[in-house]
Amino acid sequence: MAASDNFIARRTTLWADLAVLGVALVWGASYPVAKGALVHLPVLLLIFYRFALTAAVMGTVAGRELRSASGRDLRAGVLLGTILCAIFLAETRGVALTTATNTALIISLCTIFTPFFEFGLQRRLPPAGVIAGAAVAVLGVLVLSGGMTTLGAGDLLVLAAAVLRAVMVVSTKRLMGGSRLSSAALTAVQALTVAALTMALILAQSGVGGLRVQADFGGWMAVAFLSLFCTVGAFYVQNAAVRRSSPTRVGFLMGTEPLFGVALAWLLLSEPLTPASLVGAALIVAGTFLGLAFERRR
Repeated sequence: MAASDNFIARRTTLWADLAVLGVALVWGASYPVAKGALVHLPVLLLIFYRFALTAAVMGTVAGRELRSASGRDLRAGVLLGTILCAIFLAETRGVALTTATNTALIISLCTIFTPFFEFGLQRRLPPAGVIAGAAVAVLGVLVLSGGMTTLGAGDLLVLAAAVLRAVMVVSTKRLMGGSRLSSAALTAVQALTVAALTMALILAQSGVGGLRVQADFGGWMAVAFLSLFCTVGAFYVQNAAVRRSSPTRVGFLMGTEPLFGVALAWLLLSEPLTPASLVGAALIVAGTFLGLAFERRR
């Protein structure tokens, strides 16, 4: 019986890992798409419509559950939504000021922040193998980026978003531990919180007229892709995976995001793929699997 339970647990973890890798792939694609969408919509409007659509979809899916949810779970969801709003304000403004490639590279530094936040809450350092894996993955990002010796304002905003992503993963695990709120309902609460906060900012800056959009079909398709795939699907999967795994494990798997980001920037934007890019990609993969191996042993 114990062997059977162990097999089921490993199988569940495997599917969670594959799902998180799928999220990393989708988010890697989100940067060139967001870059294009920002031609049609300013930062706040893009975030507002992206999450308003997400809230409408997920609210419909989890409407009955949300009506019966406890106050504690709803407050936790709103807090996580506030963190999520801060992530996207920094990340979307950052991608408007820097390149899609730089965004994908810098955001992956959440890999190194996540284990330190997780173990820091326990007032101890991560295992040496986890630290080594994070260091190798970060070295890969530095090789990919050419050292990141000159960071502009956009790069620094994306770096702030990377820190907040790590906070988000750890906070989700702590706040939602033991919660009966499903991942769909949690995603709905988070999305509604982001939409409400960004709408308040738009109204404060520009009034009701600030919600008006002048975008072509391509602009709205970009919003739909970012909402349905990069938000509805990705955050639902991430919320579910964090509950079935550990923040450190999810953080390492999300660290593969720059691989997809660089590859898609090459395919979609014709950005060069150099030998340094290939070496950096190999280091990221090596660091990710090294960290995962030690995390699994823990």
